[in-house]
Amino acid sequence: MPAAPTRLLAAAVTVAACVGAQAVPAAAATGSDQEVSRGVTIPTFYNPPAELPDADGALIRDEPLPLALTLPGLNGPLPGKATRIMYKTTDSNGNPAASTGAYIEPSAKWRGNGPRPLVALAPGTQGQGDQCAASMGLEHPIRVNGQTLVAGYEDLAIYRLLAKGVAVVVTDYIGLGTTDRLHTYVNRVDEAHAVLDAVRAARALKDASITTDSRVGLFGYSQGGGATAAAAELQPTYAPDVTLSGTYAGAPPADLTATTKAIDGTDLVGALGWSLNGFLQSDPDLRPIADKYLSDKGRAALKDLSTACVGDAILGYSSKKSSTWTKDGKSLEEIIKAEPRLQEFLAQQRIGTIEPQSPVRVATGVNDNLVPHGQARQLAVDWCGRGAQVTYKPVAIPDVGRALINHFGPLLTDQGQAISWLTDRLSGDPATSTCAELPSQS
Repeated sequence: MPAAPTRLLAAAVTVAACVGAQAVPAAAATGSDQEVSRGVTIPTFYNPPAELPDADGALIRDEPLPLALTLPGLNGPLPGKATRIMYKTTDSNGNPAASTGAYIEPSAKWRGNGPRPLVALAPGTQGQGDQCAASMGLEHPIRVNGQTLVAGYEDLAIYRLLAKGVAVVVTDYIGLGTTDRLHTYVNRVDEAHAVLDAVRAARALKDASITTDSRVGLFGYSQGGGATAAAAELQPTYAPDVTLSGTYAGAPPADLTATTKAIDGTDLVGALGWSLNGFLQSDPDLRPIADKYLSDKGRAALKDLSTACVGDAILGYSSKKSSTWTKDGKSLEEIIKAEPRLQEFLAQQRIGTIEPQSPVRVATGVNDNLVPHGQARQLAVDWCGRGAQVTYKPVAIPDVGRALINHFGPLLTDQGQAISWLTDRLSGDPATSTCAELPSQS
């Protein structure tokens, strides 16, 4: 990142620490159409209308979005001007759904080839409470009120892209922020559709400088890496009008069975509750399995987690095991092994069975034991085997003995290279495949 944008970000963080990240007071609902989630009043903007447009990616509404981390500049506010958006998408059952997000028009000039490009950023795990939505995190990077702890950690990647003159659209996925349903966490189809339709929605904004001629890239890590990987697979059939120049998929949970085993008992075990909540919403046929195994304690945990953000889950559930949520003490891994219907559902969520038609970069920490390195590397192997153009990057940082740090460390150490790789694709530079080297690498 250039020195000036780095100083801008550092200064903006300081400003936020003073004025933008104050504790959020508990709020009461101001009307029947407003939701309050853990003391945070969700703006009425996030309430979807009863009738949705027919076209995927159609804008439902938009409004100015104040950025907490911003400074005045000669050519407008730095790093840019943000717009909150709501748009129509389609869920994994083929039903219409509303998704929200944000589009940010950068103040910096794009210095690459071609018109200003667009990156659709798929956030990493935020949680399942509506107050966790990444678009709200741009306005309130930190929220602490005794009931919830929200941290907008994706803001760093967003600002680094903006500093390069890249326009950014961020999706909140399906059900995160919008008050009509639960967030369908790690549902590959829901996430892929929300990412691709965010591009269409950004193109529809009247004041955006991007056009249909603008190159498009996808950027995501962890949950976001799974979302962008799935979007790259589904783009040719779901969104042929959204031509992709490149996709970055960092630490993607491509195999949820392997990831479930790894997460259990760690700092992020709460993610298992978000997964189960989302699965049960997407496929009600799984409900009898849940009723068969979940204890009263387990049901209470899932209900509590349905309104929790990452910080809440870490503080409330760190190191707990899923076996404490079941009637007979079976872990979720053991239940999966015992239930063919659940195995079938998870197999449908597997990423790596479809060849992306555009360049992809898969990066994963070699010591990542939260979203396991092996299954992420296997995604790259699977794609290479299908003829995809894959750049695979094993990120080598020391094993610190804490799964959460082993997972999030590569997010920061590889982020600059990931953005450089993606902006090269957005400038029209060809990608180099590493598939020939992959079988001999770890």
